[in-house]
Amino acid sequence: MKNTNSADYDRGYRLLPSVDQLMERDEVKQLISRYSREFILHNIRELLAAIRNEISKGKADLQEVKKRAEGLIDELRQRLEAQLSPTLRQVVNATGVIIHTNLGRALLCPSAVERLQELSCRYLNLEFSLEEGRRGSRDLPVNRLISLMFPAKSCVVVNNNAAAVLLVLNTLAKGKEVIVSRGELVEIGGSFRIPEVMEKSGAILKEVGTTNKTRLQDYERAISPNTALLLAVHQSNFRILGFTESVRMEELVALGQRHGISVMEDMGSGNMIDLSPYGITDEPSVGEILTKGANILTFSGDKLLGGPQSGIIVGDRELIARVKENPLLRAVRAGKLTYLALEATLMEYLKGRPEVSIPVLQMLSTSLEELQGRAEAIIEELGEAKGSSLKVEIMEGASKVGGGTVPLVEIPTRQIAVTSASCTADNINRKLRMRPLPVIARIQEERVVIDLRTVLPSEDRELVKALKELALAD
Repeated sequence: MKNTNSADYDRGYRLLPSVDQLMERDEVKQLISRYSREFILHNIRELLAAIRNEISKGKADLQEVKKRAEGLIDELRQRLEAQLSPTLRQVVNATGVIIHTNLGRALLCPSAVERLQELSCRYLNLEFSLEEGRRGSRDLPVNRLISLMFPAKSCVVVNNNAAAVLLVLNTLAKGKEVIVSRGELVEIGGSFRIPEVMEKSGAILKEVGTTNKTRLQDYERAISPNTALLLAVHQSNFRILGFTESVRMEELVALGQRHGISVMEDMGSGNMIDLSPYGITDEPSVGEILTKGANILTFSGDKLLGGPQSGIIVGDRELIARVKENPLLRAVRAGKLTYLALEATLMEYLKGRPEVSIPVLQMLSTSLEELQGRAEAIIEELGEAKGSSLKVEIMEGASKVGGGTVPLVEIPTRQIAVTSASCTADNINRKLRMRPLPVIARIQEERVVIDLRTVLPSEDRELVKALKELALAD
């Protein structure tokens, strides 16, 4: 309202119905059948307060206020629907990063999803022994499978790998020394650092060697009567190249055996198979590390393992028994949904063809020929819809494993590059991102790049639809 006086304000306020008047309307009473009365009442008050605030600041003239007053019910309905719309939504991952931390990391395998659908809304014997008719262990289903995969070993499942490391160190080394190479004092996702996790556990960090070189004698000289663990931390999210030297697990185990000290490795990724057929040659598997004699391992369930978010501790039964007795386990243990999905995922490994059924491994193993064929089919289906200024072409590229694993590995892929003479790459990227089903791509050299390795084949038609939308808006 320009050049308004108090009379104008009063007329504007009088155009608005009261809270009670709105609550008595039939349309609002219908909304109460879908939403709680308190929720609707709160939103009506906020909505009216916002309009009154606009009137008082002269931001709405009488005609605008009248129009708002007439459309209050529709505005209220839209407001309620928006507030109760889920924040988490499906997206198409076209970034080329397979284990994308910001997009939910590993996709669950179909059998894990089936188990969740089947039992998540049912009672189940999570901590109940059907045979004995009394309380049982929630780790039993996963522990049974781990014992089949790695005989004579046992396991504990917690909510993530940082919790796994914290729990093991607190159990086995509280108030005692843990020897670790300076070159392995890593920072993992979210600014969590190994020294800080160790401090919270109550263990005493004893660094040895240098950033680029640590030798066996460095560990040996550091051992004292107060040493509880020799810790190896896999360089999963970085690499030190050039003039380097490190101690092999076999050597560390032999040293530990001579001094009666357990050896622990935080391996991070949870890889279970030989990845060399897919071009990944420096990522050991859980089995390899256990075969080399490590006493206890910690790793993530939602990285290369391809399961739900979790931290898995596998090791000698005596050590695992001690971990299970730690009261801290109660604070970091996993819930029933994690156990359902993790059990189903591990079963896929025991069946023998996890690269066929586990999405992370499927994406790693997808051939260039298959990706090329999908890219050509998408381009062909676009046809004339590409438009005059929208340019869509196939290009070579490299995907990443992601999730803080094998940082130097680049996997050859096929990408669809999108450019437009009338629209910047940033604008194209935003349009894709703001769709009802968002497509999350990346920008490379002023082109929007869609990497098909991380796009599910079932999502190809959605890509075609998204590209046609761009062409029509171009």
